[in-house]
Amino acid sequence: MDIQRYGVSPHLDQVHSGELSYRFIAHLIGQLLAFESMLLLVCCCVSLAYGESDLMSFIGSFSVCLAASVMLLVYGRKKESAPSRYEAYIVVALSWVFFTVFGMFPYLWGGFIPTVTDAFFETMSGFTTTGATILDHIERMPHGILFWRSLTQWIGGLGIVCFTIVLLPGLGVSSQMLFLSEATGVTHSKICPKTRVMARYIFMVYILLTLIESVLLKAGGMSLFDAVCHSMTTTATGGFSTKQESIAYWHSPYIEYVVSLFMLLSAVNFSLYIAAFKSTWRQIRQNVELKWFACSVGLLTLIIAVALIQNNGYGVEEAFRKSLFQVATCHTSCGFATDDYNLWPPFTWMLLIFAMLSGGCTGSTSGGVKNLRLVIIASCIRNQFRQILHPRAVLPVRAGGTFDNKLVTMVLVFFAAYLSVAFVGWTLLMAFGVGFTEAMSTVISAMGNVGPGLGSFGPTFSWAALPDAAKWILSSLMLIGRLEIFGFLLIFYRSTWRGSWA
Repeated sequence: MDIQRYGVSPHLDQVHSGELSYRFIAHLIGQLLAFESMLLLVCCCVSLAYGESDLMSFIGSFSVCLAASVMLLVYGRKKESAPSRYEAYIVVALSWVFFTVFGMFPYLWGGFIPTVTDAFFETMSGFTTTGATILDHIERMPHGILFWRSLTQWIGGLGIVCFTIVLLPGLGVSSQMLFLSEATGVTHSKICPKTRVMARYIFMVYILLTLIESVLLKAGGMSLFDAVCHSMTTTATGGFSTKQESIAYWHSPYIEYVVSLFMLLSAVNFSLYIAAFKSTWRQIRQNVELKWFACSVGLLTLIIAVALIQNNGYGVEEAFRKSLFQVATCHTSCGFATDDYNLWPPFTWMLLIFAMLSGGCTGSTSGGVKNLRLVIIASCIRNQFRQILHPRAVLPVRAGGTFDNKLVTMVLVFFAAYLSVAFVGWTLLMAFGVGFTEAMSTVISAMGNVGPGLGSFGPTFSWAALPDAAKWILSSLMLIGRLEIFGFLLIFYRSTWRGSWA
């Protein structure tokens, strides 16, 4: 396994001890907001096509976002030409916050979501592809708002920076550092030496998956609008639906199987699709993470299906379909629903919690811890047993390739930090009055960018009943999970703003 990051260049590892370039930060965020204004303009066209009441809210949001972009670009026009990794991490973290702030304006100005807390929560859930919603009457929303919800997830699936690199070539030399600062997972297979070319390859795969699913869902009885919206949120492993009942609205086994398939396809490392296009089948056959992911999905589906047959009286096909869909939606952090798993045997809830924690593969649109990290942790545990029996043995960590100690340490620290942040969030939610089970499941769901939880915030309920303080905490956890903890928490680290690790 090639464990190099995408086209890492030497300057990323150089020590930078100078002052931060705030003009450079402003310039890049200005470019990113220019991209968001384009997205809002697309939604203006959708609203205009359907002649609905949300048109003016999108026009106002577009105008404000574009004005903010211009002001930042003007301020940063004399930026330095040699950005550092410090600016890259700050820009990535702040860009998600800025996108959410400006992205909530259509909800607020149109009166579709009347409070700042709920609008921010809904928008953050969209961009981070979490899929948790505070809306209780989704079908009443105009088409422009429904399209905006789906579009936020589609953009957030690959990442704000990745889309901007493809569509706005003006990022220049900074595109590589920004991409690496935003990309999720432990490592990424090296596809090509140029970041922009590599981003385009990934974008093409993303587009292709979305288009194919749109055609299949349209053939299964969805309207063109519903098919496109659900394809965008499936490929992004987001889970926003145009219906309050989610996929269960259609009562269609065909649609359930199609969505299940594309949720799983979207959770696979996108570099493997590019390898398939290049006929590099050996890389796919030897991918340990993919095997782990497939075995986990298969085993969980089988166990839950048997439990549904024995305890809930499901038929064989229905039990398999319901268990496959729910395992897929939790394991890929998508968040769609076709059944209320609160009514399933309680032990199946823990299996679904494990799926939420695991997530999908590195280099995909899914959230969670990622399966490659679990493979590395399992290898470390196995090596520990061997070390006890053979104290003098040198036992490298192998998972389709040999991982150095630095990377293994990074994985173990990440997992410890992940559990620590989850525990803190769980405790805070309980302090604000959320129940034990609900607090645990919503925290894991938010950090894994999954969507549904357990109990009163399960797959058939919205999260509207949460206290406002809990919504702000969970919004923060969504972003922490999407940027894999350290990418977000670095902006609170004093040395980052000094431009030095001292």
